[in-house]
Amino acid sequence: MSEHVVVVGGGILGLAGAAELAARGHRVTVLEKEDRVAAHQTGRNSGVVHSGIYYAPGSLKARFAVEGARSLVAFARDHGVSVDVTGKLIVATQRRQLPQLDELQRRAAANGVPASRLSSEEARELEPHVECLAALRVGTTAVVDYVGVSRALVALLEAAGGSVLLGQEVRSVASDATSVEVATSQHTVRGTYVLNCAGLQSDRVARLAGLRPDVRILPFRGEYHELRDHARHLVRGLVYPVPDPALPFLGVHLTRGHDGVVHAGPNAVLALAREGYRWGDVDARDLWEELSWPGAWRLARRHWRTGAGEVARSVRHSLFVRSVQELLPEVTGDDLVRSGAGVRAQAVGRDGRMVDDFHVEHAPRQLHVLNAPSPAATAALEIARHLADRVEATA
Repeated sequence: MSEHVVVVGGGILGLAGAAELAARGHRVTVLEKEDRVAAHQTGRNSGVVHSGIYYAPGSLKARFAVEGARSLVAFARDHGVSVDVTGKLIVATQRRQLPQLDELQRRAAANGVPASRLSSEEARELEPHVECLAALRVGTTAVVDYVGVSRALVALLEAAGGSVLLGQEVRSVASDATSVEVATSQHTVRGTYVLNCAGLQSDRVARLAGLRPDVRILPFRGEYHELRDHARHLVRGLVYPVPDPALPFLGVHLTRGHDGVVHAGPNAVLALAREGYRWGDVDARDLWEELSWPGAWRLARRHWRTGAGEVARSVRHSLFVRSVQELLPEVTGDDLVRSGAGVRAQAVGRDGRMVDDFHVEHAPRQLHVLNAPSPAATAALEIARHLADRVEATA
């Protein structure tokens, strides 16, 4: 039976879900509160297509990432979107990181990700200016224009009869056994199902719809620097540190994007607004929701040292430079200039634990994506199929 699905959120995940549903014969209307698609997380990241090496074998994240890396690269090529399969190096710069590098190699083998162990000399053949004790070369990592992918998805959606309405901030959601009604800042849209992919605002949309999710979105700003033109030769491709297994962030890394710009970052600081891309961006409502969530305080108690270090690195250029020098010793403060920032929507439970996997809740005629961590952009096409299946199963 054909549904009229109202999708809230015009990022890559909402658009991929919308395009998939439209391709299956459903009528789809996307509501996006900004004046363009891909305005937030999708359009403000490093553009990396992840390989799937980081995730536990057999997990949904691992399967989505590995399959998504293939399908997204193919999609970009088919639709004329800029994409480059560069591969990347994951480098161990300290001896204590070597066991974790071994673990990543085991995960790569289990997940079907091509990864070869390199000595420091072999790593320098690929990245002559990078210093490390050992490295993994991951061949399937790519960089892509995610905004371009989003626009291609809009074109597919519209060709299938769907529509994207911009400037539509959701104010209320109501549903009964057969229909939904979504009121926005502009008008009311009536359909038969609502799919919430609102990212940074997803838990609020869920609450508007009558749910009381046991997670709250906390916004973590990732600040980037970029290498000045004269220093771009220091990095040929993508260079990542061995990640801290206790945290869901990958650490400061070096990324040559599809446009040739080399970014360094991001760090991770708790933002003072859900769309707070600078320290001066403060939203009283957002800040109150952060401070009033018990999980935020429990998270702070658990990771206050790490958090303090991230704040210090945000405000002191020299500390950020020092973190980059762990990978790239030749870089100097004059080589790095502040670039853009993104904000990650991180769901945090009442117990203060960061939700590490996809978190979806449903109600009659409603499906809410409340946590879509990396590799959500990489795996957007695979996640879209999964969400479409869920919609059809619960409609």
